[in-house]
Amino acid sequence: MARNNDRQDRNAAREEPEMLEKLVGINRVAKVVKGGRRFGFAALVVVGDGKGRAGFGTGKAREVPEAIRKATEGAKRNMVRIPLRDGRTLHHDIKGGYGAGKVLLRAAQAGTGIIAGGPMRAVFEVLGIQDIVAKSIGSSNPHNMIKATFSALKHIQAPRAVAQKRGKRVGDVLGKRADKGAGDEAAAS
Repeated sequence: MARNNDRQDRNAAREEPEMLEKLVGINRVAKVVKGGRRFGFAALVVVGDGKGRAGFGTGKAREVPEAIRKATEGAKRNMVRIPLRDGRTLHHDIKGGYGAGKVLLRAAQAGTGIIAGGPMRAVFEVLGIQDIVAKSIGSSNPHNMIKATFSALKHIQAPRAVAQKRGKRVGDVLGKRADKGAGDEAAAS
């Protein structure tokens, strides 16, 4: 008995704290059989922790709640970590694609908000991004848009990681933004 309680306590501690879940879409599909039609449901869910981790999943079942549950479990299994600048936006602009779905993601200034359509907006909300401008080019299919968005996000690189690969300092990789401002002031006077 004590062993079971210890195991439950360890499992409870291992679970992620408060995940954000967004249902992106539910699709009703029909299978024609001898007696008529059998309906099933396919759900697309995005899950994240609001701090730079997110994932998506799909689930199919005869009932909507079961399809959503399966999709949520799949999303939690497929979570990826995305480096964010100041915990609010991307480090750089990037393009991504999947099938006919193509997306363009651009970093934005503080206060811009999330400027993105449907399925992409859900991804950014659960990821914890507060300022971004995104454009969907091509397919508006939610599955392809989400896969294209994740394809782009997986290729985001933090300046620290790039500097480490190149054997340089972070300031060298960023181009020393502070020196640019000083040069502009000197030119003005």
